[in-house]
Amino acid sequence: MFWVSQQLVAQKVIARQGHVAFFSYTSVENIKAENNQALCIVDLESGKIAVSMLMNAFIFEKALMREHFNESYVESDIYPKATFEGEMLDFDPDSGNDQTKIVKGNFSMHGVTKELEIKTRIEQVDKNYVLSGTFEAVVQDYEIKIPPLLAGNIAKTVSVDFRFECLPYED
Repeated sequence: MFWVSQQLVAQKVIARQGHVAFFSYTSVENIKAENNQALCIVDLESGKIAVSMLMNAFIFEKALMREHFNESYVESDIYPKATFEGEMLDFDPDSGNDQTKIVKGNFSMHGVTKELEIKTRIEQVDKNYVLSGTFEAVVQDYEIKIPPLLAGNIAKTVSVDFRFECLPYED
C-alpha cells in the first residue's frame, strides 16, 4: 500500500499560505481585508480542489473592523471556517501551459453553502501550480446580518480575490 500513497502524493499540490482578500466598496467607506493562511489542496489527476480558511485570520486596516467582522457579521466563534470544495472543469495537468478554467463547487461560509462557478487562472511552473481569480459574494446569500444603521457602510456584494501558490504535496 505504501507505493500507492507515494503515487498519490505526486498527484497532489498544496498551498499552506494561500492568499484570500475581500473588498467592499461603498460611498461611505471602503473595507478591505486579507488572509494569508488559507489552505488549498488540488488533486491534479481528478481536478478536485479543496480550500479552507479561518475567518478570524483576516487582517483589516482598523482593529474595530476586524472585531465587528468576527463578532457581529461572520460570527467566527460559531462559524470559524469558510470552505470550498469543487472541481476544475476540463483541466489538463499535463498541458504544461497556463490555463483558464471554470472551477465549480460549493462555497460554505457562516453556516450557508452556495454553489459557485469561478473563472480561475492556473499557471504551471515545473511541478508548481498557481491558481488565481476573483468572484463576487452576495452578503445576504450567506445570512450575514447588517444592522440598518450600518447598511450604507457595507456593500451588498463583496469582491473576493484569491491566489494559491501550490507546491507538490509532501507528508
